[in-house]
Amino acid sequence: MQLTKNFTLEELLRSQTATRLNIQEQYNPPLAIVNNLTSLCENVLQPLRNKLKKSINISSGYRCPKVNNIIGGAANSQHLTGQAADINAADNTTEELYQYLKTSNIIFDQLIQEFDQWVHVSYNPVADKNRKQCLRAIKQNGKTKYLPD
Repeated sequence: MQLTKNFTLEELLRSQTATRLNIQEQYNPPLAIVNNLTSLCENVLQPLRNKLKKSINISSGYRCPKVNNIIGGAANSQHLTGQAADINAADNTTEELYQYLKTSNIIFDQLIQEFDQWVHVSYNPVADKNRKQCLRAIKQNGKTKYLPD
């Protein structure tokens, strides 16, 4: 199912963990989740792709509760509601992508530069609830810390 010109529902549901463990609920999200993923694509991912003129790779989009629990995701993760994606962009470092989004006019809820490996971006479909919060995730003494940026 095509959500926007360059993004499909299938790529936002993709999960190696769900495939490996045959977790079928990952691939049959409720309509509310699909609507949130559509909003994320329309308001953040597609505008970003249009501006960069480069493909955006989604390493993690929606996560059903079972998958989120198995991978150790946060209990309140916006991935659970279809409001977040972890991304990289062709020919851009993680920091470049993070800075580009941070300084762009693209509205987002959270933007997290995670371990210099990927960028987590979220969008709340309730437009006035988008905080434009920027954080950096680092490991400190084996635990993840989120630092304001």
